[in-house]
Amino acid sequence: MNGTTVLNRCFVTRVALVFAMSSWSALAVAEVTDKAANGFTSVNRITVKRAPDTVWQALINIGHWWSKGHTYSGDASNFYLEPRAGGCFCESLPSGGSVEHLHVVFVQRPKTLRMVGGLGPLQALGVTGSWTFDLVARPDGGTDITLTAVVGGYRKEGLDGFAAPVDGVLHEQLGRLAALVDKP
Repeated sequence: MNGTTVLNRCFVTRVALVFAMSSWSALAVAEVTDKAANGFTSVNRITVKRAPDTVWQALINIGHWWSKGHTYSGDASNFYLEPRAGGCFCESLPSGGSVEHLHVVFVQRPKTLRMVGGLGPLQALGVTGSWTFDLVARPDGGTDITLTAVVGGYRKEGLDGFAAPVDGVLHEQLGRLAALVDKP
């Protein structure tokens, strides 16, 4: 799959999600806070009704909420996340292969999970990023979740065109996590 196909697929996915997940979209905020030829920052926020400990357990069980449309195997249950420094956000492939999507560099349970690497089509480029989940307890017992992606590196055509599609994919994933956490 080439970069243009991935970008178009991400845009279509994002538009579909606006309609499909309207129950949480009023609480979700997605924003590309800056972009340039050498990188971009994407910040996605959402509020859920559950406490940080519950959100953390769902977060680290990534195969239960990540979209199968953003996998190499076509099956999100092939994902696993080792929530420790040096751990892997990886995917087992049916052929016996595997993919390291990101690796874990910081864990402060149940507040922060930070991973680094090139996610999706960024993996094949001279690009890396920092992907941080921050969980903040709310006075009402819920949790504010923020997913910040800071991506930088080299791509002949520049990286600014990747900002919106990556932001859309992260918005989708955060919404899927929120829907799982707040499921009755």
